[in-house]
Amino acid sequence: MSWLVDLAQNPFYEFAIILTLAAILGGVGQVLKQPLIVMFIALGILVGSSVLGVVQSKENIQLLAEVGIAILLFIVGLKLDFRLIKSIGIIALTTGLGQVVFTSLIGYFIAIALGFSSLHSFYIAVALTFSSTIIIVKLLSDKKEIDSLHGQIAIGFLIVQDIVVIMVMIVLSTIGRGGEESQLLIEIGKTLLYSILLLAMTVTMMRFIIPKLSFFLAKSVELLTLFAIVWAVLFASVSELIGFSAEVGAFLAGVSLAASPFKEVISGRLVSLRDFLLLFFFVNLGAGLNMAVIGAQIPSAFVFSIFVLIGNPIIVLIIMGLMGYRKRTSFLAGLTVAQISEFSLIFAGLGMTVGHLNEEIVGLITLVGLITIALSTYMILYSDKIYRFLASRLTVFERKNPFRELEIKMEGKKDFDILLLGIGRFGQKIAEILDEKGHDSYVGIDFDPQVVKRWVDLGKHVFYGDMEDPELLDHFPVEKVRCVISTIPDYHHNLKLVDSLSKSDFKGQIYLTAMNMEEKSYFDHLIHVKVLLPFELAANNFFTSHLQPIL
Repeated sequence: MSWLVDLAQNPFYEFAIILTLAAILGGVGQVLKQPLIVMFIALGILVGSSVLGVVQSKENIQLLAEVGIAILLFIVGLKLDFRLIKSIGIIALTTGLGQVVFTSLIGYFIAIALGFSSLHSFYIAVALTFSSTIIIVKLLSDKKEIDSLHGQIAIGFLIVQDIVVIMVMIVLSTIGRGGEESQLLIEIGKTLLYSILLLAMTVTMMRFIIPKLSFFLAKSVELLTLFAIVWAVLFASVSELIGFSAEVGAFLAGVSLAASPFKEVISGRLVSLRDFLLLFFFVNLGAGLNMAVIGAQIPSAFVFSIFVLIGNPIIVLIIMGLMGYRKRTSFLAGLTVAQISEFSLIFAGLGMTVGHLNEEIVGLITLVGLITIALSTYMILYSDKIYRFLASRLTVFERKNPFRELEIKMEGKKDFDILLLGIGRFGQKIAEILDEKGHDSYVGIDFDPQVVKRWVDLGKHVFYGDMEDPELLDHFPVEKVRCVISTIPDYHHNLKLVDSLSKSDFKGQIYLTAMNMEEKSYFDHLIHVKVLLPFELAANNFFTSHLQPIL
Protein backbone atom coordinates (compact mmCIF):
# COMPACT_ATOMS: atom_id res chain seq x y z
CA MET A 1 0.00 0.00 0.00
CA SER A 2 3.02 2.31 -0.30
CA TRP A 3 1.54 3.80 -3.48
CA LEU A 4 -1.48 4.92 -1.41
CA VAL A 5 0.81 6.67 1.06
CA ASP A 6 2.68 8.36 -1.82
CA LEU A 7 -0.60 9.49 -3.33
CA ALA A 8 -1.70 10.93 0.03
CA GLN A 9 1.28 13.30 0.05
CA ASN A 10 -0.97 15.66 -1.91
CA PRO A 11 -3.60 16.98 0.60
CA PHE A 12 -6.34 16.95 -2.03
CA TYR A 13 -5.72 13.29 -2.87
CA GLU A 14 -5.44 12.51 0.84
CA PHE A 15 -8.90 13.96 1.51
CA ALA A 16 -10.30 12.20 -1.57
CA ILE A 17 -9.05 8.84 -0.24
CA ILE A 18 -10.43 9.51 3.25
CA LEU A 19 -13.85 10.56 1.95
CA THR A 20 -14.05 7.59 -0.42
CA LEU A 21 -13.27 5.16 2.38
CA ALA A 22 -15.75 7.01 4.63
CA ALA A 23 -18.53 6.45 2.08
CA ILE A 24 -17.65 2.75 1.76
CA LEU A 25 -17.51 2.16 5.52
CA GLY A 26 -20.67 4.23 5.95
CA GLY A 27 -22.44 1.81 3.61
CA VAL A 28 -21.14 -1.14 5.62
CA GLY A 29 -22.42 0.53 8.79
CA GLN A 30 -25.83 0.98 7.18
CA VAL A 31 -26.02 -2.75 6.48
CA LEU A 32 -24.91 -3.56 10.04
CA LYS A 33 -27.30 -0.90 11.48
CA GLN A 34 -24.39 0.83 13.15
CA PRO A 35 -24.08 4.60 13.83
CA LEU A 36 -21.59 6.45 11.67
CA ILE A 37 -19.53 7.29 14.78
CA VAL A 38 -18.39 3.68 15.05
CA MET A 39 -17.54 3.48 11.36
CA PHE A 40 -15.70 6.83 11.39
CA ILE A 41 -13.49 5.79 14.31
CA ALA A 42 -12.79 2.54 12.46
CA LEU A 43 -11.97 4.67 9.41
CA GLY A 44 -9.51 6.71 11.48
CA ILE A 45 -7.76 3.53 12.60
CA LEU A 46 -7.71 2.27 9.00
CA VAL A 47 -6.17 5.44 7.53
CA GLY A 48 -3.88 6.05 10.51
CA SER A 49 -0.25 5.07 10.86
CA SER A 50 -1.18 1.70 12.39
CA VAL A 51 -2.69 0.42 9.11
CA LEU A 52 -2.63 2.35 5.80
CA GLY A 53 -0.79 5.52 6.86
CA VAL A 54 -2.92 7.74 4.61
CA VAL A 55 -3.23 10.63 7.10
CA GLN A 56 -0.43 13.10 6.38
CA SER A 57 -1.83 16.64 6.87
CA LYS A 58 -2.81 16.23 10.52
CA GLU A 59 -3.06 20.00 11.08
CA ASN A 60 -5.79 20.35 8.42
CA ILE A 61 -7.77 17.44 9.85
CA GLN A 62 -7.36 18.82 13.38
CA LEU A 63 -8.72 22.21 12.28
CA LEU A 64 -11.78 20.66 10.63
CA ALA A 65 -12.28 18.49 13.73
CA GLU A 66 -12.29 21.58 15.99
CA VAL A 67 -14.83 23.36 13.80
CA GLY A 68 -16.97 20.18 13.81
CA ILE A 69 -16.96 20.05 17.61
CA ALA A 70 -17.92 23.73 17.75
CA ILE A 71 -20.87 23.14 15.40
CA LEU A 72 -21.90 20.05 17.43
CA LEU A 73 -21.99 21.98 20.70
CA PHE A 74 -23.70 24.92 19.00
CA ILE A 75 -26.54 22.61 17.90
CA VAL A 76 -26.77 21.08 21.40
CA GLY A 77 -27.23 24.58 22.83
CA LEU A 78 -29.63 25.47 20.02
CA LYS A 79 -31.84 22.48 20.84
CA LEU A 80 -32.01 23.33 24.53
CA ASP A 81 -35.80 23.16 24.75
CA PHE A 82 -36.81 25.26 27.75
CA ARG A 83 -40.42 24.02 27.48
CA LEU A 84 -39.26 20.42 27.77
CA ILE A 85 -37.06 21.33 30.73
CA LYS A 86 -40.04 23.02 32.38
CA SER A 87 -42.44 20.10 31.81
CA ILE A 88 -40.17 17.26 32.93
CA GLY A 89 -37.41 19.28 34.56
CA ILE A 90 -37.57 17.67 38.01
CA ILE A 91 -37.68 14.16 36.57
CA ALA A 92 -34.87 14.84 34.09
CA LEU A 93 -32.73 16.60 36.68
CA THR A 94 -33.21 13.89 39.31
CA THR A 95 -32.63 11.01 36.90
CA GLY A 96 -29.80 12.73 35.02
CA LEU A 97 -27.85 13.85 38.06
CA GLY A 98 -28.59 10.62 39.93
CA GLN A 99 -27.28 8.53 37.05
CA VAL A 100 -24.17 10.75 36.70
CA VAL A 101 -23.37 10.54 40.43
CA PHE A 102 -23.90 6.78 40.82
CA THR A 103 -22.23 5.84 37.53
CA SER A 104 -19.18 7.97 38.28
CA LEU A 105 -18.87 6.67 41.84
CA ILE A 106 -19.21 3.01 40.91
CA GLY A 107 -17.03 3.49 37.81
CA TYR A 108 -14.32 5.15 39.93
CA PHE A 109 -14.12 2.22 42.34
CA ILE A 110 -14.11 -0.28 39.47
CA ALA A 111 -11.17 1.60 37.91
CA ILE A 112 -9.31 1.67 41.25
CA ALA A 113 -9.91 -2.07 41.65
CA LEU A 114 -8.43 -2.63 38.18
CA GLY A 115 -5.24 -0.84 39.25
CA PHE A 116 -5.65 2.60 37.68
CA SER A 117 -4.41 5.73 39.45
CA SER A 118 -6.86 8.06 41.20
CA LEU A 119 -6.59 10.73 38.48
CA HIS A 120 -7.02 8.22 35.65
CA SER A 121 -9.89 6.55 37.54
CA PHE A 122 -11.61 9.94 37.84
CA TYR A 123 -11.41 10.54 34.10
CA ILE A 124 -12.56 7.01 33.24
CA ALA A 125 -15.49 7.22 35.70
CA VAL A 126 -16.68 10.58 34.37
CA ALA A 127 -16.35 9.41 30.75
CA LEU A 128 -18.61 6.44 31.53
CA THR A 129 -21.46 8.69 32.67
CA PHE A 130 -22.22 10.51 29.41
CA SER A 131 -24.48 9.07 26.73
CA SER A 132 -24.73 10.09 23.10
CA THR A 133 -27.53 12.60 22.50
CA ILE A 134 -26.97 12.38 18.73
CA ILE A 135 -27.29 8.61 18.57
CA ILE A 136 -30.25 8.40 20.96
CA VAL A 137 -32.23 11.14 19.22
CA LYS A 138 -31.58 9.45 15.86
CA LEU A 139 -32.63 5.99 17.07
CA LEU A 140 -35.71 7.24 18.92
CA SER A 141 -36.73 9.29 15.87
CA ASP A 142 -36.32 6.27 13.60
CA LYS A 143 -38.52 4.23 15.96
CA LYS A 144 -41.04 7.12 16.23
CA GLU A 145 -40.56 7.16 20.01
CA ILE A 146 -39.15 10.67 20.37
CA ASP A 147 -42.53 11.99 21.66
CA SER A 148 -43.25 9.05 23.93
CA LEU A 149 -42.96 9.37 27.71
CA HIS A 150 -39.71 7.40 27.91
CA GLY A 151 -38.39 9.30 24.88
CA GLN A 152 -39.04 12.71 26.44
CA ILE A 153 -37.56 11.65 29.78
CA ALA A 154 -34.48 10.29 28.00
CA ILE A 155 -33.99 13.51 26.06
CA GLY A 156 -34.44 15.43 29.30
CA PHE A 157 -31.70 13.66 31.21
CA LEU A 158 -29.44 13.62 28.14
CA ILE A 159 -29.68 17.42 28.16
CA VAL A 160 -28.73 17.34 31.86
CA GLN A 161 -25.73 15.15 30.98
CA ASP A 162 -24.68 17.55 28.21
CA ILE A 163 -24.78 20.50 30.62
CA VAL A 164 -22.79 18.56 33.23
CA VAL A 165 -20.05 17.65 30.74
CA ILE A 166 -19.81 21.30 29.65
CA MET A 167 -19.34 22.31 33.31
CA VAL A 168 -16.71 19.61 33.84
CA MET A 169 -14.84 20.77 30.74
CA ILE A 170 -14.84 24.33 32.07
CA VAL A 171 -13.31 23.15 35.35
CA LEU A 172 -10.70 21.06 33.55
CA SER A 173 -9.77 23.97 31.33
CA THR A 174 -9.23 26.03 34.46
CA ILE A 175 -7.13 23.35 36.16
CA GLY A 176 -5.14 22.84 32.96
CA ARG A 177 -4.16 26.51 32.97
CA GLY A 178 -3.50 26.56 36.68
CA GLY A 179 0.16 25.49 36.65
CA GLU A 180 1.34 25.88 40.27
CA GLU A 181 -1.17 25.05 42.97
CA SER A 182 -0.72 28.53 44.44
CA GLN A 183 -2.16 30.04 41.26
CA LEU A 184 -5.13 27.72 41.06
CA LEU A 185 -7.41 29.92 43.19
CA ILE A 186 -6.50 32.94 41.08
CA GLU A 187 -7.32 30.99 37.91
CA ILE A 188 -10.63 29.80 39.38
CA GLY A 189 -11.46 33.41 40.33
CA LYS A 190 -10.71 34.55 36.79
CA THR A 191 -12.85 31.73 35.46
CA LEU A 192 -15.81 32.79 37.60
CA LEU A 193 -15.42 36.40 36.47
CA TYR A 194 -15.17 35.40 32.82
CA SER A 195 -18.14 33.07 33.29
CA ILE A 196 -20.28 35.98 34.48
CA LEU A 197 -19.11 38.14 31.57
CA LEU A 198 -19.75 35.37 29.03
CA LEU A 199 -23.21 34.60 30.45
CA ALA A 200 -24.05 38.31 30.56
CA MET A 201 -23.04 38.62 26.91
CA THR A 202 -25.19 35.58 26.06
CA VAL A 203 -28.26 36.95 27.86
CA THR A 204 -27.80 40.40 26.29
CA MET A 205 -27.61 38.87 22.83
CA MET A 206 -30.69 36.72 23.50
CA ARG A 207 -32.83 39.63 24.66
CA PHE A 208 -31.79 42.63 22.60
CA ILE A 209 -29.76 41.72 19.52
CA ILE A 210 -30.56 38.20 18.26
CA PRO A 211 -34.38 38.69 17.89
CA LYS A 212 -34.01 41.77 15.63
CA LEU A 213 -30.99 40.44 13.76
CA SER A 214 -32.47 37.00 13.08
CA PHE A 215 -35.66 38.46 11.59
CA PHE A 216 -33.56 40.54 9.24
CA LEU A 217 -31.30 37.62 8.28
CA ALA A 218 -34.22 35.18 7.88
CA LYS A 219 -35.15 36.90 4.61
CA SER A 220 -32.40 34.72 3.15
CA VAL A 221 -32.06 31.18 4.50
CA GLU A 222 -28.52 30.97 3.13
CA LEU A 223 -27.54 34.16 4.98
CA LEU A 224 -29.21 32.91 8.16
CA THR A 225 -27.23 29.65 7.98
CA LEU A 226 -23.99 31.53 7.33
CA PHE A 227 -24.70 33.80 10.30
CA ALA A 228 -25.27 30.76 12.55
CA ILE A 229 -21.89 29.25 11.58
CA VAL A 230 -20.13 32.60 12.06
CA TRP A 231 -21.88 33.06 15.40
CA ALA A 232 -20.78 29.63 16.64
CA VAL A 233 -17.15 30.06 15.55
CA LEU A 234 -17.01 33.68 16.79
CA PHE A 235 -18.35 32.80 20.24
CA ALA A 236 -15.96 29.84 20.39
CA SER A 237 -13.04 32.15 19.53
CA VAL A 238 -14.03 34.73 22.15
CA SER A 239 -14.35 31.95 24.69
CA GLU A 240 -10.83 30.75 23.94
CA LEU A 241 -9.44 34.29 24.06
CA ILE A 242 -10.71 34.84 27.61
CA GLY A 243 -9.44 31.48 28.81
CA PHE A 244 -12.28 29.03 28.27
CA SER A 245 -12.38 26.20 25.79
CA ALA A 246 -13.89 26.83 22.37
CA GLU A 247 -16.51 24.18 23.12
CA VAL A 248 -18.02 26.26 25.93
CA GLY A 249 -18.34 29.32 23.70
CA ALA A 250 -19.97 27.33 20.91
CA PHE A 251 -22.49 25.85 23.36
CA LEU A 252 -23.42 29.31 24.71
CA ALA A 253 -23.74 30.60 21.13
CA GLY A 254 -26.36 27.93 20.56
CA VAL A 255 -28.14 28.77 23.82
CA SER A 256 -28.32 32.43 22.75
CA LEU A 257 -30.34 31.34 19.68
CA ALA A 258 -32.42 28.67 21.46
CA ALA A 259 -35.41 31.02 21.81
CA SER A 260 -35.28 32.12 18.16
CA PRO A 261 -38.27 31.14 16.01
CA PHE A 262 -35.79 30.17 13.30
CA LYS A 263 -33.79 27.69 15.37
CA GLU A 264 -35.33 24.65 13.64
CA VAL A 265 -34.36 26.02 10.23
CA ILE A 266 -30.82 26.70 11.41
CA SER A 267 -30.54 23.30 13.07
CA GLY A 268 -31.84 21.50 10.00
CA ARG A 269 -29.32 23.27 7.78
CA LEU A 270 -26.37 22.62 10.10
CA VAL A 271 -26.94 18.94 10.88
CA SER A 272 -25.38 17.75 7.62
CA LEU A 273 -22.44 20.11 8.06
CA ARG A 274 -22.00 18.87 11.62
CA ASP A 275 -21.96 15.23 10.55
CA PHE A 276 -19.47 15.96 7.76
CA LEU A 277 -17.07 17.87 10.01
CA LEU A 278 -17.36 15.36 12.86
CA LEU A 279 -16.09 12.79 10.39
CA PHE A 280 -12.70 14.49 10.72
CA PHE A 281 -12.87 14.54 14.53
CA PHE A 282 -13.35 10.79 14.66
CA VAL A 283 -10.83 10.20 11.88
CA ASN A 284 -8.35 12.33 13.84
CA LEU A 285 -9.15 10.36 16.99
CA GLY A 286 -8.86 6.96 15.32
CA ALA A 287 -5.68 7.90 13.43
CA GLY A 288 -4.02 8.91 16.70
CA LEU A 289 -4.68 5.59 18.41
CA ASN A 290 -1.78 3.26 18.97
CA MET A 291 -3.22 -0.19 18.30
CA ALA A 292 -0.41 -1.90 20.20
CA VAL A 293 -1.28 0.15 23.28
CA ILE A 294 -5.05 -0.41 22.90
CA GLY A 295 -4.53 -4.17 22.68
CA ALA A 296 -3.29 -4.21 26.26
CA GLN A 297 -6.49 -2.40 27.40
CA ILE A 298 -8.97 -4.98 26.04
CA PRO A 299 -9.62 -6.79 29.38
CA SER A 300 -10.27 -3.50 31.21
CA ALA A 301 -12.38 -2.19 28.30
CA PHE A 302 -14.49 -5.35 28.48
CA VAL A 303 -15.17 -4.83 32.22
CA PHE A 304 -16.11 -1.16 31.77
CA SER A 305 -18.29 -1.98 28.74
CA ILE A 306 -20.26 -4.56 30.73
CA PHE A 307 -20.80 -1.97 33.45
CA VAL A 308 -22.05 0.64 30.95
CA LEU A 309 -24.26 -1.80 29.02
CA ILE A 310 -25.86 -3.36 32.11
CA GLY A 311 -25.05 -1.13 35.08
CA ASN A 312 -26.17 2.21 33.63
CA PRO A 313 -29.68 0.98 32.66
CA ILE A 314 -30.08 -0.65 36.10
CA ILE A 315 -29.17 2.65 37.80
CA VAL A 316 -31.86 4.44 35.77
CA LEU A 317 -34.34 1.62 36.47
CA ILE A 318 -33.80 2.01 40.21
CA ILE A 319 -34.06 5.81 40.19
CA MET A 320 -37.17 5.96 37.98
CA GLY A 321 -38.77 3.05 39.82
CA LEU A 322 -38.37 4.87 43.14
CA MET A 323 -39.86 7.99 41.51
CA GLY A 324 -43.02 6.07 40.65
CA TYR A 325 -42.62 5.03 37.01
CA ARG A 326 -43.68 1.71 35.55
CA LYS A 327 -40.97 -0.82 34.81
CA ARG A 328 -41.44 -0.58 31.03
CA THR A 329 -40.97 3.20 30.93
CA SER A 330 -37.94 2.94 33.22
CA PHE A 331 -36.42 0.10 31.19
CA LEU A 332 -36.81 1.82 27.81
CA ALA A 333 -35.42 5.10 29.18
CA GLY A 334 -32.59 3.18 30.86
CA LEU A 335 -31.46 1.58 27.60
CA THR A 336 -30.63 5.03 26.24
CA VAL A 337 -27.68 5.34 28.66
CA ALA A 338 -26.16 1.98 27.73
CA GLN A 339 -23.30 3.59 25.81
CA ILE A 340 -20.77 6.38 26.19
CA SER A 341 -20.93 9.40 23.95
CA GLU A 342 -18.86 11.45 21.59
CA PHE A 343 -18.55 13.89 24.51
CA SER A 344 -16.75 11.19 26.48
CA LEU A 345 -14.15 11.01 23.70
CA ILE A 346 -13.88 14.82 23.52
CA PHE A 347 -13.55 14.87 27.32
CA ALA A 348 -10.76 12.28 27.17
CA GLY A 349 -9.03 14.31 24.45
CA LEU A 350 -9.18 17.40 26.67
CA GLY A 351 -7.68 15.40 29.53
CA MET A 352 -4.79 14.43 27.28
CA THR A 353 -4.37 18.05 26.15
CA VAL A 354 -4.02 19.33 29.73
CA GLY A 355 -1.55 16.54 30.51
CA HIS A 356 -3.73 14.43 32.80
CA LEU A 357 -4.10 11.41 30.51
CA ASN A 358 -1.79 9.36 28.34
CA GLU A 359 -2.65 7.60 25.10
CA GLU A 360 -3.33 4.33 26.93
CA ILE A 361 -6.26 5.82 28.88
CA VAL A 362 -7.60 7.69 25.85
CA GLY A 363 -7.38 4.43 23.89
CA LEU A 364 -9.22 2.59 26.68
CA ILE A 365 -12.08 5.12 26.73
CA THR A 366 -12.28 5.04 22.92
CA LEU A 367 -12.43 1.25 22.93
CA VAL A 368 -15.24 1.30 25.51
CA GLY A 369 -17.03 3.81 23.27
CA LEU A 370 -16.72 1.55 20.23
CA ILE A 371 -18.02 -1.50 22.09
CA THR A 372 -20.91 0.18 23.89
CA ILE A 373 -22.14 2.29 20.98
CA ALA A 374 -22.11 -0.75 18.68
CA LEU A 375 -23.98 -3.06 21.09
CA SER A 376 -26.40 -0.49 22.59
CA THR A 377 -27.62 0.37 19.08
CA TYR A 378 -29.06 -3.14 18.75
CA MET A 379 -30.39 -3.00 22.33
CA ILE A 380 -32.43 0.12 21.50
CA LEU A 381 -33.56 -1.13 18.08
CA TYR A 382 -34.88 -4.37 19.64
CA SER A 383 -35.90 -2.85 23.00
CA ASP A 384 -39.48 -4.15 22.89
CA LYS A 385 -38.41 -7.75 22.31
CA ILE A 386 -35.83 -7.48 25.08
CA TYR A 387 -38.45 -6.01 27.40
CA ARG A 388 -40.92 -8.80 26.73
CA PHE A 389 -38.20 -11.33 27.55
CA LEU A 390 -37.21 -9.58 30.80
CA ALA A 391 -40.60 -8.17 31.89
CA SER A 392 -41.28 -10.64 34.70
CA ARG A 393 -37.79 -10.11 36.14
CA LEU A 394 -38.11 -6.31 36.12
CA THR A 395 -41.04 -6.17 38.57
CA VAL A 396 -38.58 -5.66 41.42
CA PHE A 397 -37.81 -2.19 39.97
CA GLU A 398 -41.47 -1.07 40.02
CA ARG A 399 -43.40 0.30 42.97
CA LYS A 400 -46.75 -1.25 43.84
CA ASN A 401 -48.33 2.05 42.85
CA PRO A 402 -46.45 3.59 39.88
CA PHE A 403 -48.21 6.89 40.49
CA ARG A 404 -46.20 8.99 38.00
CA GLU A 405 -47.93 7.53 34.96
CA LEU A 406 -51.49 8.20 33.99
CA GLU A 407 -53.52 5.01 34.03
CA ILE A 408 -57.25 4.70 33.50
CA LYS A 409 -59.34 3.94 36.56
CA MET A 410 -62.65 2.47 35.44
CA GLU A 411 -64.17 2.06 38.89
CA GLY A 412 -67.17 4.29 39.41
CA LYS A 413 -67.20 5.51 35.81
CA LYS A 414 -69.65 4.78 33.07
CA ASP A 415 -68.78 2.30 30.37
CA PHE A 416 -67.06 3.59 27.26
CA ASP A 417 -68.33 2.61 23.81
CA ILE A 418 -65.25 3.67 21.82
CA LEU A 419 -61.54 3.24 22.45
CA LEU A 420 -59.60 5.79 20.36
CA LEU A 421 -55.88 5.10 20.03
CA GLY A 422 -53.90 8.17 18.97
CA ILE A 423 -55.12 11.75 19.49
CA GLY A 424 -52.96 13.34 16.80
CA ARG A 425 -54.35 15.30 13.85
CA PHE A 426 -56.58 12.51 12.54
CA GLY A 427 -57.56 11.23 15.99
CA GLN A 428 -58.23 14.74 17.25
CA LYS A 429 -60.66 15.37 14.38
CA ILE A 430 -62.52 12.13 15.15
CA ALA A 431 -62.76 13.12 18.82
CA GLU A 432 -64.03 16.60 17.91
CA ILE A 433 -66.72 15.14 15.64
CA LEU A 434 -67.81 12.74 18.42
CA ASP A 435 -68.08 15.73 20.78
CA GLU A 436 -70.10 17.72 18.22
CA LYS A 437 -72.50 14.79 17.84
CA GLY A 438 -72.93 14.64 21.60
CA HIS A 439 -71.30 11.22 21.82
CA ASP A 440 -68.91 11.57 24.74
CA SER A 441 -68.69 7.92 25.77
CA TYR A 442 -65.25 7.46 24.28
CA VAL A 443 -61.82 7.15 25.86
CA GLY A 444 -58.63 8.26 24.14
CA ILE A 445 -55.08 6.98 24.51
CA ASP A 446 -51.92 8.71 23.32
CA PHE A 447 -48.21 8.12 23.94
CA ASP A 448 -47.30 11.83 24.03
CA PRO A 449 -47.67 13.02 27.66
CA GLN A 450 -48.00 16.65 26.53
CA VAL A 451 -50.98 15.79 24.32
CA VAL A 452 -52.54 13.78 27.16
CA LYS A 453 -52.13 16.65 29.62
CA ARG A 454 -53.71 19.11 27.18
CA TRP A 455 -56.79 16.91 26.71
CA VAL A 456 -57.09 16.10 30.41
CA ASP A 457 -57.04 19.85 31.15
CA LEU A 458 -60.06 20.13 28.83
CA GLY A 459 -61.88 17.55 30.94
CA LYS A 460 -61.62 14.72 28.42
CA HIS A 461 -61.12 11.03 29.16
CA VAL A 462 -57.66 10.74 27.63
CA PHE A 463 -54.87 8.67 29.16
CA TYR A 464 -51.25 7.91 28.55
CA GLY A 465 -50.47 4.62 26.81
CA ASP A 466 -48.11 3.14 24.25
CA MET A 467 -49.26 0.65 21.61
CA GLU A 468 -45.90 -1.10 21.94
CA ASP A 469 -46.73 -1.84 25.58
CA PRO A 470 -47.85 -5.50 25.79
CA GLU A 471 -49.71 -4.67 29.04
CA LEU A 472 -51.65 -1.73 27.58
CA LEU A 473 -55.03 -3.44 27.21
CA ASP A 474 -54.81 -4.85 30.75
CA HIS A 475 -55.85 -1.41 32.01
CA PHE A 476 -58.99 -1.28 29.87
CA PRO A 477 -62.05 -3.56 30.08
CA VAL A 478 -62.20 -3.97 26.31
CA GLU A 479 -65.04 -6.48 26.59
CA LYS A 480 -67.32 -3.48 27.34
CA VAL A 481 -66.09 -1.48 24.33
CA ARG A 482 -68.03 -1.77 21.08
CA CYS A 483 -65.47 -0.15 18.79
CA VAL A 484 -61.69 0.29 18.75
CA ILE A 485 -60.21 2.94 16.42
CA SER A 486 -56.48 3.17 15.80
CA THR A 487 -55.45 6.40 14.07
CA ILE A 488 -51.77 5.43 14.13
CA PRO A 489 -50.61 4.62 10.56
CA ASP A 490 -48.08 1.96 11.52
CA TYR A 491 -49.03 -1.50 10.35
CA HIS A 492 -46.62 -3.23 12.76
CA HIS A 493 -48.32 -1.55 15.72
CA ASN A 494 -51.77 -2.18 14.29
CA LEU A 495 -51.13 -5.88 13.71
CA LYS A 496 -49.94 -6.20 17.31
CA LEU A 497 -53.08 -4.37 18.45
CA VAL A 498 -55.34 -6.80 16.57
CA ASP A 499 -53.43 -9.73 18.08
CA SER A 500 -53.78 -8.28 21.60
CA LEU A 501 -57.51 -7.65 21.10
CA SER A 502 -57.95 -11.20 19.85
CA LYS A 503 -56.25 -12.56 22.97
CA SER A 504 -58.57 -10.36 25.07
CA ASP A 505 -61.56 -12.01 23.33
CA PHE A 506 -62.70 -8.69 21.84
CA LYS A 507 -65.76 -9.14 19.60
CA GLY A 508 -66.43 -5.56 18.51
CA GLN A 509 -65.50 -3.60 15.38
CA ILE A 510 -61.89 -2.60 14.78
CA TYR A 511 -60.82 0.34 12.60
CA LEU A 512 -57.18 0.62 11.58
CA THR A 513 -55.43 3.44 9.73
CA ALA A 514 -53.26 3.06 6.62
CA MET A 515 -51.62 5.74 4.51
CA ASN A 516 -51.97 3.99 1.15
CA MET A 517 -53.44 0.92 -0.58
CA GLU A 518 -50.24 -1.07 -0.15
CA GLU A 519 -50.44 -0.71 3.64
CA LYS A 520 -54.16 -1.45 3.51
CA SER A 521 -53.41 -4.81 1.88
CA TYR A 522 -51.65 -5.97 5.07
CA PHE A 523 -55.01 -6.02 6.84
CA ASP A 524 -57.18 -7.61 4.11
CA HIS A 525 -57.09 -11.06 5.73
CA LEU A 526 -58.32 -9.82 9.14
CA ILE A 527 -61.95 -10.26 10.19
CA HIS A 528 -63.88 -7.57 12.13
CA VAL A 529 -61.39 -5.06 10.74
CA LYS A 530 -62.03 -2.07 8.51
CA VAL A 531 -59.27 0.19 7.20
CA LEU A 532 -59.34 3.99 7.24
CA LEU A 533 -57.45 5.92 4.57
CA PRO A 534 -57.24 9.54 5.80
CA PHE A 535 -56.35 11.06 2.44
CA GLU A 536 -59.14 9.17 0.68
CA LEU A 537 -61.65 10.21 3.36
CA ALA A 538 -60.53 13.83 3.06
CA ALA A 539 -60.85 13.74 -0.73
CA ASN A 540 -64.33 12.20 -0.56
CA ASN A 541 -65.44 14.77 2.01
CA PHE A 542 -64.07 17.59 -0.16
CA PHE A 543 -65.94 16.27 -3.20
CA THR A 544 -69.22 15.82 -1.30
CA SER A 545 -69.05 19.18 0.50
CA HIS A 546 -67.57 21.43 -2.17
CA LEU A 547 -67.27 19.98 -5.67
CA GLN A 548 -70.51 18.02 -5.97
CA PRO A 549 -72.82 21.05 -5.36
CA ILE A 550 -71.23 23.02 -8.22
CA LEU A 551 -70.89 20.18 -10.76
